[in-house]
Amino acid sequence: MERMTEEKIVLVTQKTRLEDLKRRYNTAGQAKFYIESHGGGFEDYVLEDKLYKEAVGQAVGFLETFGRLQIIDRDFLPNFIFGARDTVVVIGRDGLVVNTLKYLDSQKLIGVNPDPKRWDGVLLPFKAGDLPKIVPETVSGTRRVKNVTFAQARLNDGQSIIGVNDIFIGQRTHVSARYELSIGGKSEVQSSSGIIVSTGLGATGWLKSILAGAEGIMRYYKGSGHLEPDRDFACDSRSLYYTVREPYPSNSTGAQMVFGRISDKRELTITSYMTENGVIFSDGMEQDILQFNSGAEAKIGVCQKSGNLVV
Repeated sequence: MERMTEEKIVLVTQKTRLEDLKRRYNTAGQAKFYIESHGGGFEDYVLEDKLYKEAVGQAVGFLETFGRLQIIDRDFLPNFIFGARDTVVVIGRDGLVVNTLKYLDSQKLIGVNPDPKRWDGVLLPFKAGDLPKIVPETVSGTRRVKNVTFAQARLNDGQSIIGVNDIFIGQRTHVSARYELSIGGKSEVQSSSGIIVSTGLGATGWLKSILAGAEGIMRYYKGSGHLEPDRDFACDSRSLYYTVREPYPSNSTGAQMVFGRISDKRELTITSYMTENGVIFSDGMEQDILQFNSGAEAKIGVCQKSGNLVV
């Protein structure tokens, strides 16, 4: 097949819910029996799978004619090596964009929404039919690209982890996490459900739900009040926000330093007091964690590496 260019395009896909069910129950028939025997409808799983595969097929049909196409499943992202000049196309949910961005350096990422009626697609501004216009513009450099700021946690043993949406620091289980939090010259020993550090890209995710809960509590007790990060907290903002979940005040733990801003010049330091099950993970990927137990210290700040999201 003759191609328009020799540019390399990497297409990142993910399994549908139907594929996950078939992998779990061996066949579609057995999966259908399981869902329907529990009172659920199976048709939606089939429709979602159909629309997703149609979108992937449409994308592949164009991308194969445009450049050198390589297709990978999200499961292989941690071990895949992207070329410096690769253009990356993601078809799936918003979470797939987030998971892919953390493995890129300066490569540009194009997010495609396979099912706009189903997925809001905050990070998926395009449809598969837009690719014949968007991909050439991206490769030629004429398409606008939005810079995405990442968060980074660095341990005192040299390990680190990057968060595109957010980073969680706390206990692996539902018991309370104990640690010392330090920022801006102030420190406090705390016991809580953990700490969330959010980027501007993640402001509509975990951070939004935390602030919505806090706002509801304020309304209940005070009858007024509205909480939100700075209005300029965009995805390229060189700052982060930390929030402490359910802090517990006691004789040995405080609950004053529970929300604040992290910047290039103002890192957050957390010292673990947990003897076991302390963890740090990012973007909801609990299988990819750093152990964070007694003696470990983490510095959380703005990552020097950032992402490039095509818009």
